[in-house]
Amino acid sequence: MPATFGYTIQEWREQASQGLPHLAQLLHTHLAAIDRQDTAWITLATPQQLDEQLSTLQTLSPSLPLWGVPFAIKDNIDVAGWPTSAACPAAIVTPTQDAEVVARLKAAGAIVIGKTNLDQYATGLVGTRSPYGAVCNSFDSAYISGGSSSGSASVLARGLVAFSLGTDTAGSGRIPAGFNNIVGLKPTKGWLSARGVIPACRLNDTISLFALTVAEAYHVATIAGGYDEQEAYSRQPLQKAPAQFRTQPIFAIPDTLNFFGDSHAERAWQKAVEALQLSGAQLEPIDFSPFQQLAEQLYAGPWVAERTAAIGEMIDQPEKMDPVVYQVIRQGLHYSAVDAYRAEYLRAELSRQIQQALLPFDALVVPTSPTIHRLAAMPDDPIGLNSQLGFYTNFTNLADLSALALPAPFRDDGLPAGITLLAGAWHDRALAEFGCRWQKQLALPLGATSQPYPHSAAGLPPSPDHVRVAVVGAHLTGMPLNYQLTTRNAVFIEETQTAENYRLFALLNGPIKKPGLLRSDSGKAIIVELWDIPLARFGEFVAEIPAPLGIGSLTLRDGRIVKGFICEPAELTDALEITAFGGWRHWLTAQEEK
Repeated sequence: MPATFGYTIQEWREQASQGLPHLAQLLHTHLAAIDRQDTAWITLATPQQLDEQLSTLQTLSPSLPLWGVPFAIKDNIDVAGWPTSAACPAAIVTPTQDAEVVARLKAAGAIVIGKTNLDQYATGLVGTRSPYGAVCNSFDSAYISGGSSSGSASVLARGLVAFSLGTDTAGSGRIPAGFNNIVGLKPTKGWLSARGVIPACRLNDTISLFALTVAEAYHVATIAGGYDEQEAYSRQPLQKAPAQFRTQPIFAIPDTLNFFGDSHAERAWQKAVEALQLSGAQLEPIDFSPFQQLAEQLYAGPWVAERTAAIGEMIDQPEKMDPVVYQVIRQGLHYSAVDAYRAEYLRAELSRQIQQALLPFDALVVPTSPTIHRLAAMPDDPIGLNSQLGFYTNFTNLADLSALALPAPFRDDGLPAGITLLAGAWHDRALAEFGCRWQKQLALPLGATSQPYPHSAAGLPPSPDHVRVAVVGAHLTGMPLNYQLTTRNAVFIEETQTAENYRLFALLNGPIKKPGLLRSDSGKAIIVELWDIPLARFGEFVAEIPAPLGIGSLTLRDGRIVKGFICEPAELTDALEITAFGGWRHWLTAQEEK
């Protein structure tokens, strides 16, 4: 049997393609090799539980996208028949129904290998606040793993599963990613249903994804995500965000940076900035004070009362809780309803400032964490050291931002570091598209597995939330009507050509010269640009197209069919045929040279 530690989703799928008997033997061998004393796990599948899932797999099509792929689940997320603890043994329940995201992943063929350790009630960014033991860093056991999704990050970084589920309220899906050299996708709130999740702060919780590559993290999110009518905070996507950022994106970076005296972290950030600039990104400082002020609200004000509400009667049983977690959560008893409303008004005001400040930019880039701590240091100042880690994360969900934590150049002491990109709600795909480019550029080993980054790794498939449109004339880059695309968050994809059976005409009436494209029995390949426009903005765009032009289906030279500009044949009788020039720009250039 081949070694399985470090398999990506794609590599597990390749093994699964050899048939169920091969997959079953491989998974049993893999499960038997996992140390059941590893503090990253709270519950590991038994051989019988694995067999039950393999039996179900027989009823599912092997063509399913996650058929036979093993994954892990943070133990505040329900799996039917498995105990859910939230790392509080006194509060264990055994649900009869899967959490909605788990049900969707199982329906896609995924196999639950185990449930993972966490900071109790998902309250912490360190991975040490658990009666099941602290989870250590996957690169150096003297350091913390990050939390609260500590176990999910650890088992993924070490290649024990192909992907894992965490949750993220204040950074719990990003800090552990940064500390363990993995990808942490923090989706837009409401994209992934939280039904079946023990809440920390229900208004600000999101289920998060850990994976070894950005493309796989996003792929899993698209399977697990989707509107859930039974979840009060589930949301429908706006379908107005761009499919990707500009080829040379403009990123905001904080105008003030704090690394709490950690020179290794500061140097790692400088190396990441240099790599971003090398990629073609333009970086511009932004006033970070509204972000800092909003971040402070999550624990230093009435918002902490939401955690108090979430744990219910356990607040009256402090002896059964982690003492640090209890100390944090009990603070919520000190605030009134009036305090809570005032805090919400301040959150809304600061969020509006943040969203307005980010409008000129593709995204904000920050260090995932300003520093890292040794396990031995945590008992001396558990709350103070934890709060340092949330400096660049705590504001994210309060401001309704999407986020993607990415591996970045390592620290000089050999520990991982990371950067996080943040953008508006529903910009998840654009973040992922850049993340794929970034990961390919750095080509860091995957997690702590020492496996090389697969240069053959695919990017993201075409987006179902965007329409790919071929433009041929006045809407081309730099042309008079290009703004009708850019102001609707359309993004340039590539320049290509139509099939050989198109003719091009110049319509010279009106204030702007326009092309007319006609499918014909004869003709030649015509140069076009492909743009992805958000689905919800496509109708607006089409409404501005004047007769005799319209939108139809165009065949490209490579056989792809996309939407594109066409012209009514009857209106071309008096038009000037310019097919021989092969493209609108070529004809315009020829006119200028006359």
